[in-house]
Amino acid sequence: MSDWQKSLHASVDTLDKLEARYGEEVIDVEGLKPAFDNFQMRITPNVLATIKEVGDAMWQQYVPTVAELDVVDGVIDSLDEDGDSPVPNITHRYPDRVLFLVSPICATYCRFCTRRRKVGDPEKIPLNQYDSAFDYIRNHTEIRDVILSGGDPMMLSDRRLEYIFQKLREIPHVEIIRLGSRITSHLPSRITPEFCEMVQKYHPIYMNTHFNHPAELTEETVAALGRLASAGIPLGCQTVLLRGVNDDPLIMKELMQKLLKARVRPYYLYMADQVAGGEHFRTTVEKGLEIIKALRGWTSGLAVPHFVIDAPGGGGKVPLLPEYVEEINEDEVIFRNYEGQRFVYKQPRQVAVPQRGDAVAAESDVVPIQTGKKAAPRKKAVARKRKTGT
Repeated sequence: MSDWQKSLHASVDTLDKLEARYGEEVIDVEGLKPAFDNFQMRITPNVLATIKEVGDAMWQQYVPTVAELDVVDGVIDSLDEDGDSPVPNITHRYPDRVLFLVSPICATYCRFCTRRRKVGDPEKIPLNQYDSAFDYIRNHTEIRDVILSGGDPMMLSDRRLEYIFQKLREIPHVEIIRLGSRITSHLPSRITPEFCEMVQKYHPIYMNTHFNHPAELTEETVAALGRLASAGIPLGCQTVLLRGVNDDPLIMKELMQKLLKARVRPYYLYMADQVAGGEHFRTTVEKGLEIIKALRGWTSGLAVPHFVIDAPGGGGKVPLLPEYVEEINEDEVIFRNYEGQRFVYKQPRQVAVPQRGDAVAAESDVVPIQTGKKAAPRKKAVARKRKTGT
Protein backbone atom coordinates (compact mmCIF):
# COMPACT_ATOMS: atom_id res chain seq x y z
CA MET A 1 0.00 0.00 0.00
CA SER A 2 1.37 3.41 -1.01
CA ASP A 3 1.85 6.31 1.41
CA TRP A 4 -1.11 8.22 0.01
CA GLN A 5 -3.37 5.18 0.36
CA LYS A 6 -2.25 4.72 3.98
CA SER A 7 -3.05 8.37 4.63
CA LEU A 8 -6.47 7.95 3.05
CA HIS A 9 -7.24 4.96 5.30
CA ALA A 10 -6.46 7.11 8.34
CA SER A 11 -9.25 9.55 7.45
CA VAL A 12 -12.21 10.41 9.68
CA ASP A 13 -15.17 8.95 7.80
CA THR A 14 -17.82 8.27 10.45
CA LEU A 15 -19.62 10.42 12.99
CA ASP A 16 -18.31 8.18 15.77
CA LYS A 17 -14.71 8.91 14.72
CA LEU A 18 -15.55 12.60 14.54
CA GLU A 19 -17.01 12.46 18.06
CA ALA A 20 -13.94 10.62 19.34
CA ARG A 21 -11.72 13.38 17.99
CA TYR A 22 -13.70 16.46 19.05
CA GLY A 23 -15.89 15.22 21.92
CA GLU A 24 -19.59 14.53 22.36
CA GLU A 25 -20.18 18.08 23.60
CA VAL A 26 -19.22 19.25 20.08
CA ILE A 27 -20.44 16.39 17.89
CA ASP A 28 -24.06 15.29 18.30
CA VAL A 29 -23.97 11.95 16.51
CA GLU A 30 -27.72 11.39 16.46
CA GLY A 31 -28.49 14.96 15.50
CA LEU A 32 -26.02 14.92 12.61
CA LYS A 33 -27.01 11.49 11.31
CA PRO A 34 -29.62 12.77 8.81
CA ALA A 35 -27.05 15.12 7.24
CA PHE A 36 -24.44 12.35 7.17
CA ASP A 37 -26.89 9.91 5.58
CA ASN A 38 -27.80 12.51 2.95
CA PHE A 39 -24.16 13.08 1.96
CA GLN A 40 -21.25 11.05 3.25
CA MET A 41 -18.24 12.44 5.06
CA ARG A 42 -14.52 11.82 4.79
CA ILE A 43 -11.77 14.11 6.11
CA THR A 44 -8.13 13.20 5.47
CA PRO A 45 -5.38 13.72 8.05
CA ASN A 46 -4.00 16.58 5.93
CA VAL A 47 -7.32 18.42 6.13
CA LEU A 48 -7.80 17.63 9.82
CA ALA A 49 -4.40 19.23 10.51
CA THR A 50 -5.63 22.52 9.04
CA ILE A 51 -8.61 22.70 11.41
CA LYS A 52 -7.33 24.82 14.28
CA GLU A 53 -10.58 25.22 16.21
CA VAL A 54 -14.20 24.18 16.07
CA GLY A 55 -16.16 26.38 13.67
CA ASP A 56 -13.21 27.87 11.81
CA ALA A 57 -13.03 28.21 8.03
CA MET A 58 -11.66 24.71 7.51
CA TRP A 59 -14.19 23.13 9.87
CA GLN A 60 -17.04 24.82 8.03
CA GLN A 61 -16.04 23.26 4.69
CA TYR A 62 -15.92 19.63 5.81
CA VAL A 63 -17.87 18.90 9.00
CA PRO A 64 -21.58 18.06 8.54
CA THR A 65 -24.22 20.38 10.00
CA VAL A 66 -27.98 20.24 10.36
CA ALA A 67 -28.13 23.39 8.20
CA GLU A 68 -27.65 21.05 5.22
CA LEU A 69 -31.19 19.79 5.79
CA ASP A 70 -32.75 23.24 5.29
CA VAL A 71 -33.77 23.55 1.64
CA VAL A 72 -35.31 26.86 0.54
CA ASP A 73 -34.22 27.66 -3.02
CA GLY A 74 -31.80 24.78 -3.47
CA VAL A 75 -32.01 22.40 -6.42
CA ILE A 76 -30.61 18.86 -6.48
CA ASP A 77 -29.00 19.25 -9.91
CA SER A 78 -28.62 23.02 -9.75
CA LEU A 79 -26.65 23.32 -13.01
CA ASP A 80 -28.75 20.79 -14.93
CA GLU A 81 -25.69 18.74 -15.77
CA ASP A 82 -27.85 15.68 -16.32
CA GLY A 83 -29.90 17.61 -18.86
CA ASP A 84 -26.74 18.15 -20.93
CA SER A 85 -25.58 14.53 -20.61
CA PRO A 86 -25.93 12.69 -23.95
CA VAL A 87 -24.24 9.51 -22.63
CA PRO A 88 -23.26 8.35 -19.13
CA ASN A 89 -20.44 10.34 -17.47
CA ILE A 90 -20.41 13.10 -20.13
CA THR A 91 -21.77 16.65 -19.88
CA HIS A 92 -21.59 18.58 -23.16
CA ARG A 93 -22.62 22.18 -22.54
CA TYR A 94 -20.11 24.33 -24.37
CA PRO A 95 -19.39 23.97 -28.11
CA ASP A 96 -15.79 22.73 -28.05
CA ARG A 97 -15.39 21.01 -24.68
CA VAL A 98 -16.93 18.34 -22.49
CA LEU A 99 -16.91 17.35 -18.84
CA PHE A 100 -15.96 13.69 -18.41
CA LEU A 101 -16.75 12.20 -14.97
CA VAL A 102 -14.16 9.48 -14.41
CA SER A 103 -14.20 8.94 -10.63
CA PRO A 104 -17.08 8.67 -8.14
CA ILE A 105 -15.06 9.43 -5.00
CA CYS A 106 -13.02 12.21 -3.38
CA ALA A 107 -10.28 12.11 -0.76
CA THR A 108 -12.32 14.57 1.34
CA TYR A 109 -15.94 15.55 0.75
CA CYS A 110 -16.79 19.26 0.66
CA ARG A 111 -20.13 20.01 2.30
CA PHE A 112 -20.96 22.61 -0.39
CA CYS A 113 -20.44 20.12 -3.24
CA THR A 114 -22.51 20.89 -6.35
CA ARG A 115 -22.43 17.24 -7.41
CA ARG A 116 -23.40 15.80 -4.04
CA ARG A 117 -26.31 13.96 -5.72
CA LYS A 118 -23.70 11.72 -7.40
CA VAL A 119 -20.36 11.97 -5.64
CA GLY A 120 -19.56 8.98 -3.46
CA ASP A 121 -21.93 6.67 -5.37
CA PRO A 122 -20.19 4.36 -7.90
CA GLU A 123 -23.57 3.54 -9.46
CA LYS A 124 -24.11 7.18 -10.43
CA ILE A 125 -20.58 7.74 -11.77
CA PRO A 126 -19.89 4.22 -13.10
CA LEU A 127 -16.32 3.20 -13.86
CA ASN A 128 -17.50 0.56 -16.35
CA GLN A 129 -19.12 2.99 -18.78
CA TYR A 130 -16.10 4.78 -20.20
CA ASP A 131 -16.52 3.28 -23.67
CA SER A 132 -19.65 5.24 -24.55
CA ALA A 133 -17.92 8.42 -23.36
CA PHE A 134 -14.87 7.79 -25.53
CA ASP A 135 -17.13 6.99 -28.50
CA TYR A 136 -19.06 10.21 -27.99
CA ILE A 137 -15.89 12.31 -27.88
CA ARG A 138 -14.48 10.47 -30.92
CA ASN A 139 -17.66 11.05 -32.94
CA HIS A 140 -17.89 14.77 -32.12
CA THR A 141 -15.00 16.40 -33.90
CA GLU A 142 -15.83 19.83 -32.48
CA ILE A 143 -14.57 18.68 -29.07
CA ARG A 144 -10.99 19.86 -28.55
CA ASP A 145 -10.92 20.14 -24.73
CA VAL A 146 -11.82 17.39 -22.23
CA ILE A 147 -12.12 18.11 -18.50
CA LEU A 148 -11.72 15.04 -16.29
CA SER A 149 -13.69 15.36 -13.08
CA GLY A 150 -15.90 13.36 -10.73
CA GLY A 151 -15.42 12.96 -7.78
CA ASP A 152 -11.73 13.49 -8.04
CA PRO A 153 -9.89 11.92 -11.00
CA MET A 154 -6.68 11.81 -8.95
CA MET A 155 -8.30 9.14 -6.78
CA LEU A 156 -7.79 6.75 -9.68
CA SER A 157 -4.60 4.73 -9.95
CA ASP A 158 -1.81 5.88 -12.25
CA ARG A 159 -2.55 2.90 -14.47
CA ARG A 160 -6.19 3.86 -14.94
CA LEU A 161 -5.34 7.51 -15.47
CA GLU A 162 -2.78 6.58 -18.09
CA TYR A 163 -5.37 4.43 -19.85
CA ILE A 164 -7.70 7.47 -20.02
CA PHE A 165 -4.88 9.72 -21.27
CA GLN A 166 -3.94 7.17 -23.94
CA LYS A 167 -7.52 6.78 -25.18
CA LEU A 168 -8.00 10.54 -25.42
CA ARG A 169 -4.67 11.08 -27.16
CA GLU A 170 -5.76 8.55 -29.81
CA ILE A 171 -8.52 11.01 -30.80
CA PRO A 172 -6.96 13.52 -33.23
CA HIS A 173 -9.23 16.47 -32.47
CA VAL A 174 -8.69 16.36 -28.67
CA GLU A 175 -6.04 19.01 -28.09
CA ILE A 176 -6.25 19.70 -24.35
CA ILE A 177 -6.87 17.47 -21.33
CA ARG A 178 -7.69 19.02 -17.98
CA LEU A 179 -7.84 17.48 -14.51
CA GLY A 180 -10.24 19.03 -12.00
CA SER A 181 -8.91 18.06 -8.57
CA ARG A 182 -8.65 19.07 -4.91
CA ILE A 183 -6.07 16.38 -4.24
CA THR A 184 -3.21 18.82 -3.64
CA SER A 185 -4.91 20.16 -0.52
CA HIS A 186 -6.73 17.00 0.57
CA LEU A 187 -4.07 14.37 -0.09
CA PRO A 188 -0.85 15.97 -1.40
CA SER A 189 1.12 12.72 -1.08
CA ARG A 190 -0.92 11.46 -4.07
CA ILE A 191 1.27 13.67 -6.30
CA THR A 192 4.01 11.08 -6.60
CA PRO A 193 7.17 11.24 -8.69
CA GLU A 194 5.78 8.30 -10.67
CA PHE A 195 2.63 10.20 -11.60
CA CYS A 196 4.64 13.29 -12.54
CA GLU A 197 6.87 11.19 -14.81
CA MET A 198 3.93 9.41 -16.45
CA VAL A 199 1.82 12.48 -17.13
CA GLN A 200 4.54 14.22 -19.12
CA LYS A 201 4.02 11.73 -21.96
CA TYR A 202 0.54 13.12 -22.66
CA HIS A 203 0.94 16.90 -22.63
CA PRO A 204 -0.67 19.37 -22.88
CA ILE A 205 -2.37 18.41 -19.62
CA TYR A 206 -3.63 21.11 -17.27
CA MET A 207 -4.89 20.90 -13.69
CA ASN A 208 -7.62 23.04 -12.18
CA THR A 209 -6.96 23.00 -8.45
CA HIS A 210 -9.45 24.19 -5.83
CA PHE A 211 -8.43 26.29 -2.83
CA ASN A 212 -10.81 28.37 -0.73
CA HIS A 213 -8.63 29.62 2.12
CA PRO A 214 -4.95 30.50 2.69
CA ALA A 215 -4.73 27.86 5.44
CA GLU A 216 -5.02 25.17 2.78
CA LEU A 217 -1.65 26.10 1.29
CA THR A 218 0.42 24.08 3.75
CA GLU A 219 4.09 23.28 3.24
CA GLU A 220 3.22 19.77 2.00
CA THR A 221 0.60 21.12 -0.38
CA VAL A 222 2.92 23.75 -1.84
CA ALA A 223 5.53 21.03 -2.39
CA ALA A 224 2.97 18.92 -4.28
CA LEU A 225 2.03 21.91 -6.44
CA GLY A 226 5.72 22.42 -7.17
CA ARG A 227 6.07 18.83 -8.36
CA LEU A 228 3.15 19.29 -10.74
CA ALA A 229 4.44 22.60 -12.08
CA SER A 230 7.91 21.15 -12.59
CA ALA A 231 6.31 18.29 -14.54
CA GLY A 232 5.03 20.87 -17.02
CA ILE A 233 1.40 20.96 -15.85
CA PRO A 234 -0.04 24.51 -15.93
CA LEU A 235 -1.99 25.04 -12.71
CA GLY A 236 -5.14 27.12 -12.26
CA CYS A 237 -7.39 27.55 -9.25
CA GLN A 238 -11.15 27.57 -9.00
CA THR A 239 -12.31 29.13 -5.74
CA VAL A 240 -15.86 29.17 -4.37
CA LEU A 241 -17.09 32.17 -2.41
CA LEU A 242 -18.38 30.70 0.87
CA ARG A 243 -20.03 32.44 3.80
CA GLY A 244 -18.00 32.04 6.96
CA VAL A 245 -15.00 30.70 5.03
CA ASN A 246 -13.59 33.32 2.67
CA ASP A 247 -16.17 36.09 2.32
CA ASP A 248 -13.60 38.69 3.32
CA PRO A 249 -11.47 40.79 0.94
CA LEU A 250 -8.30 40.43 3.05
CA ILE A 251 -8.61 36.64 3.26
CA MET A 252 -9.22 36.39 -0.47
CA LYS A 253 -6.31 38.68 -1.28
CA GLU A 254 -3.97 36.58 0.86
CA LEU A 255 -5.22 33.41 -0.82
CA MET A 256 -4.70 34.70 -4.36
CA GLN A 257 -1.22 36.00 -3.61
CA LYS A 258 -0.17 32.72 -1.98
CA LEU A 259 -1.51 30.79 -4.97
CA LEU A 260 0.64 32.81 -7.34
CA LYS A 261 3.68 32.24 -5.15
CA ALA A 262 2.98 28.50 -5.42
CA ARG A 263 2.83 28.80 -9.25
CA VAL A 264 -0.95 28.52 -9.39
CA ARG A 265 -2.88 31.08 -11.47
CA PRO A 266 -6.24 32.17 -9.96
CA TYR A 267 -8.81 31.28 -12.62
CA TYR A 268 -12.39 31.51 -11.36
CA LEU A 269 -14.07 32.85 -8.25
CA TYR A 270 -17.50 31.23 -8.21
CA MET A 271 -20.64 32.27 -6.45
CA ALA A 272 -21.72 29.24 -4.44
CA ASP A 273 -24.16 27.21 -6.49
CA GLN A 274 -27.83 27.09 -5.64
CA VAL A 275 -27.56 23.43 -4.66
CA ALA A 276 -29.83 21.74 -2.11
CA GLY A 277 -27.83 21.03 1.03
CA GLY A 278 -25.37 23.86 0.53
CA GLU A 279 -27.54 26.97 0.75
CA HIS A 280 -26.11 28.06 4.10
CA PHE A 281 -22.79 28.74 2.33
CA ARG A 282 -24.21 31.29 -0.08
CA THR A 283 -23.31 34.99 0.15
CA THR A 284 -24.72 37.93 -1.77
CA VAL A 285 -23.42 38.80 -5.24
CA GLU A 286 -22.51 42.23 -3.86
CA LYS A 287 -20.02 40.54 -1.53
CA GLY A 288 -18.28 38.94 -4.50
CA LEU A 289 -18.13 42.26 -6.35
CA GLU A 290 -16.68 43.89 -3.23
CA ILE A 291 -13.92 41.29 -3.15
CA ILE A 292 -13.05 41.71 -6.83
CA LYS A 293 -12.96 45.48 -6.34
CA ALA A 294 -10.57 44.97 -3.43
CA LEU A 295 -8.29 42.87 -5.65
CA ARG A 296 -8.28 44.69 -8.98
CA GLY A 297 -5.58 47.36 -8.92
CA TRP A 298 -4.62 46.61 -5.34
CA THR A 299 -2.63 43.51 -6.27
CA SER A 300 -1.18 41.97 -9.41
CA GLY A 301 -3.60 41.38 -12.25
CA LEU A 302 -2.34 37.79 -12.23
CA ALA A 303 -3.96 37.44 -8.81
CA VAL A 304 -7.44 38.54 -9.92
CA PRO A 305 -9.72 35.65 -10.96
CA HIS A 306 -12.80 35.92 -13.15
CA PHE A 307 -15.82 36.35 -10.86
CA VAL A 308 -18.64 34.22 -12.25
CA ILE A 309 -22.05 32.79 -11.56
CA ASP A 310 -22.54 29.34 -13.00
CA ALA A 311 -26.08 30.04 -14.17
CA PRO A 312 -28.75 27.84 -12.54
CA GLY A 313 -30.42 25.48 -14.97
CA GLY A 314 -27.39 25.03 -17.20
CA GLY A 315 -26.82 28.52 -18.60
CA GLY A 316 -23.05 28.29 -18.17
CA LYS A 317 -20.58 30.63 -16.52
CA VAL A 318 -21.49 34.33 -16.61
CA PRO A 319 -18.74 36.82 -15.62
CA LEU A 320 -19.51 39.75 -13.32
CA LEU A 321 -17.50 42.94 -12.79
CA PRO A 322 -17.80 45.91 -10.44
CA GLU A 323 -19.29 49.01 -12.07
CA TYR A 324 -16.33 50.99 -13.37
CA VAL A 325 -18.02 52.51 -16.44
CA GLU A 326 -20.31 55.48 -15.79
CA GLU A 327 -21.29 56.41 -19.33
CA ILE A 328 -20.58 55.49 -22.96
CA ASN A 329 -21.59 57.80 -25.80
CA GLU A 330 -20.41 58.56 -29.34
CA ASP A 331 -17.72 60.97 -28.15
CA GLU A 332 -16.28 59.45 -24.99
CA VAL A 333 -16.27 56.80 -22.29
CA ILE A 334 -16.45 58.04 -18.70
CA PHE A 335 -15.18 55.66 -16.03
CA ARG A 336 -13.51 55.37 -12.64
CA ASN A 337 -10.32 53.49 -11.80
CA TYR A 338 -9.63 51.18 -8.85
CA GLU A 339 -9.13 54.20 -6.54
CA GLY A 340 -12.43 55.76 -7.57
CA GLN A 341 -10.82 58.51 -9.65
CA ARG A 342 -12.77 59.66 -12.70
CA PHE A 343 -11.32 59.51 -16.22
CA VAL A 344 -12.49 60.22 -19.76
CA TYR A 345 -11.40 58.21 -22.81
CA LYS A 346 -12.15 59.83 -26.17
CA GLN A 347 -13.89 57.64 -28.74
CA PRO A 348 -12.10 57.43 -32.12
CA ARG A 349 -13.34 59.94 -34.71
CA GLN A 350 -14.97 58.26 -37.67
CA VAL A 351 -12.94 59.62 -40.63
CA ALA A 352 -13.64 58.20 -44.08
CA VAL A 353 -10.60 56.50 -45.62
CA PRO A 354 -10.08 57.44 -49.32
CA GLN A 355 -10.39 54.52 -51.69
CA ARG A 356 -8.37 53.94 -54.87
CA GLY A 357 -9.95 55.84 -57.75
CA ASP A 358 -11.67 58.38 -55.51
CA ALA A 359 -11.12 62.12 -55.89
CA VAL A 360 -7.93 63.44 -54.31
CA ALA A 361 -8.52 64.24 -50.65
CA ALA A 362 -8.93 67.81 -49.51
CA GLU A 363 -5.87 69.52 -48.01
CA SER A 364 -7.35 69.47 -44.52
CA ASP A 365 -7.50 65.65 -44.61
CA VAL A 366 -3.87 65.16 -45.68
CA VAL A 367 -1.36 64.38 -42.90
CA PRO A 368 2.37 64.33 -43.78
CA ILE A 369 4.26 61.16 -42.94
CA GLN A 370 6.82 61.75 -40.22
CA THR A 371 10.11 60.27 -41.42
CA GLY A 372 12.53 62.09 -39.19
CA LYS A 373 13.35 64.53 -42.02
CA LYS A 374 11.74 67.86 -42.65
CA ALA A 375 8.48 67.24 -44.47
CA ALA A 376 8.27 68.57 -48.01
CA PRO A 377 5.87 71.48 -48.46
CA ARG A 378 2.38 70.34 -49.37
CA LYS A 379 0.88 71.56 -52.59
CA LYS A 380 -2.69 72.56 -52.61
CA ALA A 381 -4.72 69.51 -53.54
CA VAL A 382 -7.12 70.06 -56.39
CA ALA A 383 -9.98 67.69 -56.99
CA ARG A 384 -9.96 66.48 -60.55
CA LYS A 385 -11.29 63.60 -62.52
CA ARG A 386 -8.96 60.73 -63.35
CA LYS A 387 -8.02 60.74 -67.02
CA THR A 388 -8.75 57.58 -68.88
CA GLY A 389 -7.32 56.06 -72.06
CA THR A 390 -3.69 57.19 -71.42
